[in-house]
Amino acid sequence: MRALYKHHAGTELKLDAARALPAVGPRDVLIDVTHAGICGTDRHIWEWDAWAASRIPVGIVTGHEFVGKIVRVGAAVTRYRPGQRVSAEGHISPGTGYNARTGNAHIAESMQILGVDRDGCFAQYVCVPEENVWPVHPSVPDAVAAVLDPLGNAVHTVMSAGVSAKTVLITGVGIIGLMAVTVAKAAGASRIFVTDVNPKRLELAKRLGAAEAYNTYVPPPPREPTGGPHPSQFATPEWIRDIRRATRGDGPDVLLEMSGHPAAIHDGFSALRMGGTAALLGIPSMPFTFDLTNHVVFKAATVLGINGRKMFETWYQMEELLLGGRLELGEIITHELPMEQFAQGFRLMQTGEGIKIVLRIDH
Repeated sequence: MRALYKHHAGTELKLDAARALPAVGPRDVLIDVTHAGICGTDRHIWEWDAWAASRIPVGIVTGHEFVGKIVRVGAAVTRYRPGQRVSAEGHISPGTGYNARTGNAHIAESMQILGVDRDGCFAQYVCVPEENVWPVHPSVPDAVAAVLDPLGNAVHTVMSAGVSAKTVLITGVGIIGLMAVTVAKAAGASRIFVTDVNPKRLELAKRLGAAEAYNTYVPPPPREPTGGPHPSQFATPEWIRDIRRATRGDGPDVLLEMSGHPAAIHDGFSALRMGGTAALLGIPSMPFTFDLTNHVVFKAATVLGINGRKMFETWYQMEELLLGGRLELGEIITHELPMEQFAQGFRLMQTGEGIKIVLRIDH
């Protein structure tokens, strides 16, 4: 089969035209992949940053977002049959241990991730355990079905924070942040405020339902004659003042942190009202100093760490939101390319010209 794999301990991926098909165990399902989404994790692997170099085995087929049709099932598989259109949860749980057995399989020990710990879906075929398969409703388009994985991250973040009838601040409107806008709107958020440094994505966030969108790019502050930091470096940004004025002087009820940027995290907690809830999905590139005393303890904030999706509560929530016509994803999925143009897909993501890129895997 044709497959994209990490061919060396360096940048980019390589297309192998003669990769061996995955072996199908008795409880496995072999899926003919038709569409696969490129995500932020795939970009890390492509760019071979410090995380990828420490985590990704050379030779692995990457990718974990996809939709396709079942072509073969193992002898012990009872729930699925060839011909069904399906996606799959990319976190493969061992099924044992405390979290796996108490409703938190997505954070179970010894978890394997598709395209990270085992061969993924940037290929004509991918093999997953029966328990991970998700049948896709006929009314869900292929391009949307291919990105249920990141959509699940947005849905899990929003639903965990309980946004109904509440004001919401989303810091960072990359792919999942933009998805969070439409999910929060569908979940009944009263008003949504967003921040980012990309004007085009801020405009899109408003079209998706944000009441206000703030460009938080700040040029480097001038330095004092003594060489120290300028006082303006520590001033409260005007956009925070604006949000407070719009929320009775209190600040938003909920913070959904999607950027992972230290400045955005600091400002998001600064804006959050006393007693508010913060759900954190964004991942900082390195440890940083954080004002725990004022941002969490004195603020009496509830802080939620969000990892992946609930298996499979989030998937049911996603399906209902999609079937109810509550989500707007058309403008977020900006490009659909044949797999052979994978390099262009990654470039579109790197330059910001594209938002969500879907590879079409033709046969």
